[in-house]
Order: sequence, then C-alpha cells, then structure tokens
Amino acid sequence: MKQSLNLRLSQHLALTPQLQQSIRLLQLSTVELQQEVEQMLELNPFLEPDDDAGGAGVEQAAPDAPGNAQAGEAAPASPAEAARATAGEAAATAGEGEAAEAAPELRLDAEDWREGAHSADPAETEQASDSADWGDAAGGGRQGGGEGDDEFDPLGLAHAAQDLRAHLRLQLAGCSLSAQDRAAAEAIIDSLDDDGYLPEQPEQLAAELAPHGDAQDVEALAHALRVGQRLVQSFDPAGVGAGNLAECMRLQLLRQPASDAGRLALELCTPERLEWLSRRDWKRLARALHADEAALRAAQQVIARLDPRPGARFAAQAAQSVVPDVIAQRVGKRWRAVLNPDVLPKLRIHSLYAELLRRARDGGGLSGQLQEARWFVRNVQQRFETIERVAQAVVERQQAFFTEGELGMRPLVLREIADELGLHESTISRVTTQKYMLTPHGTFELKYFFGSGLATDSGASASSTAVRALIRAMVQQENPASPLSDGEIAERLAAQGISVARRTVAKYREALRIPPTTQRKVV
Repeated sequence: MKQSLNLRLSQHLALTPQLQQSIRLLQLSTVELQQEVEQMLELNPFLEPDDDAGGAGVEQAAPDAPGNAQAGEAAPASPAEAARATAGEAAATAGEGEAAEAAPELRLDAEDWREGAHSADPAETEQASDSADWGDAAGGGRQGGGEGDDEFDPLGLAHAAQDLRAHLRLQLAGCSLSAQDRAAAEAIIDSLDDDGYLPEQPEQLAAELAPHGDAQDVEALAHALRVGQRLVQSFDPAGVGAGNLAECMRLQLLRQPASDAGRLALELCTPERLEWLSRRDWKRLARALHADEAALRAAQQVIARLDPRPGARFAAQAAQSVVPDVIAQRVGKRWRAVLNPDVLPKLRIHSLYAELLRRARDGGGLSGQLQEARWFVRNVQQRFETIERVAQAVVERQQAFFTEGELGMRPLVLREIADELGLHESTISRVTTQKYMLTPHGTFELKYFFGSGLATDSGASASSTAVRALIRAMVQQENPASPLSDGEIAERLAAQGISVARRTVAKYREALRIPPTTQRKVV
C-alpha cells in the first residue's frame, strides 16, 4: 500500500455562534424576546438598558469590522426612531433629536442603522442552515415615585378572582358538621376539576384514599364521600359537584321554579337524550317522552340557558393580551407596515466599561463578553429589520384587505415573499410565526395573511380566507327555517365564479365552527 499526500479543495457551510443566535432570536415571540433581553442584561455587564431612549428602542453596538465605531463612539439610532419618522410622528422624532444632541456619542441617524442592519441578513443565515395594548400592560409596574412595598393598591384586590375551591370552603365553613362529614366534603372539594365536575365516583375516591383498607372500611368511606358530594352539590354555583353533564343540568333545573318546560327539561337530562337533543332528533325524543315538538323546543330553550361549566367562572384567567410587532398605517392611498416602537428593546453598550476595557492591556474574558454584547444588540436590530421587510412585502400584496376586510384577501404563499426579498422560505415561516400586525380590522398573526387559492371562472384565483368570509356571510343571511346545505353554498359560490367542491365547503364551515344544517334549523 502506497502512502501519498493529496491537496483537495472543498466548500462547506458552517454556522458561527453569531449566526446561530441570529436564527434563534428571529423565531422568538415578543414576550420570549423580552425574557431573552432581561437574561442578557443580568449576565453581561457590557449591556445596559437605555432608560433615556424614551421608547426609542434598540441601539446599535459597533460591529466588529474595519471602520466601525468603537466603544464610546457614536452608535446608530434605534428602529423606533426610523419607524416614527416613517409614520410621520414629527413631534416624537423632534424630541428624540434633542436627546441625540445631549448625548452625541450614543446616537447616529436612522440611515446608519438601516445600513448596518442590511449588512448581514438572517436570510443568508437561513439559507446556510437550511441543510441543518401598547405600553405597559394593565396592572403592570407602577410609574413614578413609588415607595415599593409600602404602597398599597386597593383596586388590586377588586380584580383578585376567588378560586372555586376557596369559594366552596367559605360556604362549608358556615355549616355545622361533624369532623367526619367536614373531612369528606373537603375531599370532594379538593377532587373537583376547574369546571366544577367530580371526575371520579365516590367509590373510586374511597379506594384511592384507603388503598390498604378492608372492603367494609372502603364502603364506609365511600358512603361518607357520597354524603359530602350531596352537600357540595347544594352549594353555589348550582351544578357544582356533578359527575357528568346530565347531572350538572339536573342540579341546576332543580333549583329553578317549577314549570311544564322545566319538568320536561328534567326528563331530557340523561346522557342518551342529551345526545338526541344535540342532533335535534325530535321524532325519537317525542316517542320517548310522549311530548310534541313544540314542548320539546320549549324544554330545549330552558336547557340552553343553563351553565354547562359552573366552575369555569372561578378559574384564574391570565390576561392573554397580544402586542403587535407591526402597525399597518395608511400613507396617502397606500398602506405600509411600520414597526411598533413599544416592542423594541431599549439597549446599549455600556460606554464606560467598554472604554476601560479598550485601555486595559489584557482584557481577559471580558473581551469576549463585550463581543457577545455587540453581537446580541446587532442581531436584535437585524431581527426587527427582517420583520419589517417581510411585513411590508405582505402589506404590499394585501392592500385590498386593509380597505375591504377578509373579502379583499388575495392568495399568498411563503415562496412569493421569499423570492422577492431573497430570503429562504423557512425564514419567512419563522418571521410570520408569533409575530402580529395591527390593522383596521383587528390584530392578526402575520401567517393569517397567507392562504391557498381557489380557481375562478376568470382564470384567476380566490383566497381561501375570502371564500370562508363569503360562506360566513351566506350563513348569516340564510333563512333560519330553511338553512343552506353545503351543496347549496357550493352552488352559490359557483354562481359568483368560484369553483368549490361540497366537501371543501364542509371543511371551511367546520373551521368556522358553523354547525350543520340540521342544527341550524329553527322552526
């Protein structure tokens, strides 16, 4: 075997830590990005919040390239300044200009920021890796000169929701019971789910509470739990402590004034008959209960007013507010996308620490932290620049939506935006996931503006979103006594030049949560 040395050239792609961070930041939601920023502020001494920015957003650290600004020199202005200038907010821009004069070493104009943001697009990164309410939220931190823990907000107590179990225990405390009965009722309360139901039968609970007891002890415990369940079922809200939906309905009906419709509704409250009622099988119900359809419909109205989830009102609901990343604004006759300044992190490089490190002969590991801080600030800016570019491309294609609503939506796929911006399709997918746009018709995820197309007689295509809007409008305008079937809706769409199969109409109807014809019919 002969040994030899060969020189061979080859190309390969490698992801640097900076590029990996750029990709990761791009796919984060606004809330996740805020958490990432807070973590970086804690871990990296060269990063500091820019409290003087007044909502100006991220400030650019000097990139590591020849000719770039060093620590203590001017840093590019934030995307918020560029956004506000684009939106025409002259007063805000002027105010930020005064701040720039006060600290010229920390500011550059918006054009410098945009040039730096375009220098390394996440799209190129993704192509390489493809083979691998605005302001403070309601109830948020107190503004102004507060005294911390000494402050007391009496209105905060008014918004504190009482837990279902605490509500039931408060009623239990007013009952005169033996220790055994009280303990049994406590066990039932602790076993309820968030809707107020008891998922397990008392016999099952007894077996779990006394796994090593004999049959007589388990039966005695089960009897005590049944007594405790009946006690809890007498508490407010009505229906709590039921084992299933039919029992929950009966418990509520028993507390209502007696009436013919109420008595018939009680007879309807069995699992089997409620199933027939959901299908509006009046003939079978009439045979089983010996009642005419008019009486059954009256009983149905009584049942419809009951609460199928009596405990849900006590569930602690965290505020699920969505802050838009982009705002659609009208400029002349056209709509354009503008970054929301309130979601832009306020960051800058600590100029004093960076200058001391520059003068030091041996920075040790601190040099790496300074480099990491610069990377992070630059990647955050790059993230928002990419979001703005993608959002603007989407707005350009969906101009009719902002004026006409869903009916003006046109078909759009990720590939169209990717080809226009020179980005990878998966980059567009990351940018449009968990990123939101405020429009005249509400706040929507950017993915909402993408949809497949359906053929029309004119040879063009109609957006599936627009077709769903047409279906919803047809159902809202139909005669309740003779609702439209899926086939009839398909025929009406065909009359408007949109070719849609009946099964496609059924799929869109179900996506809109519109019940079938039999359940929509009202006599």
